[in-house]
Amino acid sequence: MFGRTLKSVFLRSSLLSKPFPQPPWSPLPESTKLLPLCLRGRNGSTGDGSSRWYGTSLLMLNDLRDSQPRKQKKRKGRGIGSGLGKTAGRGHKGQKARGTMKFGFEGGQTPLRRRLPKRGFKNPFSLTFQPVGLGKIAKLINAGKIDSSELITMKTLKDAGAIGKQIKDGVRLMGRGSEQIQWPIHLEVSRTTVRAKAAVEAAGGSVRRVYYNQLGLRALLKPEWFEKKGRLLPRPARPPPKQGDKVDSIGRLPAPSKPIPFSSQEQGHVSAPL
Repeated sequence: MFGRTLKSVFLRSSLLSKPFPQPPWSPLPESTKLLPLCLRGRNGSTGDGSSRWYGTSLLMLNDLRDSQPRKQKKRKGRGIGSGLGKTAGRGHKGQKARGTMKFGFEGGQTPLRRRLPKRGFKNPFSLTFQPVGLGKIAKLINAGKIDSSELITMKTLKDAGAIGKQIKDGVRLMGRGSEQIQWPIHLEVSRTTVRAKAAVEAAGGSVRRVYYNQLGLRALLKPEWFEKKGRLLPRPARPPPKQGDKVDSIGRLPAPSKPIPFSSQEQGHVSAPL
């Protein structure tokens, strides 16, 4: 036993006294360490016959990651360790565990959408008109975008930029800036206010309320659409009975350039403008 111990002690002392063997490669010189990896050559060689050395790049394909961590997909029924195993988060038995049901079903009791009372209604006969003021029309006339000597229609207002492109049921003429109208102008719009009509007529002009349905309004504003499709312009439609007293005449197609003078019967007929 004592001999084995002495032998192990002498063996350790001999190993410690011997120098460690040098590795088969030598460290790179300082000048080579400053070079990028792409310039060191194959296996890290510098090209001057010095020793070779393997270098590891700072960017590897297997280390690429998104800047924002992705949300892990929820994997159900993959063991109890995941927290969603066995029943997969559905619980034990019952209708919700076995299948699906339509949205809003509450097991047979009166659902919430039927327990709450109804409120209001949607008028199917409501009309939406784009407003345009007389002041804006006067500015466009002064800027030279509208010719006051010709008839001003809804197409004229659209091309000049007085109204937007989305015209649902027509245009309503408003009295804003009516003091800027100092010369006679003739307009054809869907609706007009009392103040706007009085201001235009006081300057020597006229306002005619014309009726266009959806197809006729498209033919008035975008006649090139019918040409592109190879179709003829539709015939002007008559107004429905409920709108007969709110318009003066049927709209003309294509867009007219000259106004129609009011007849004596129309002059005598007084209707509340809207």
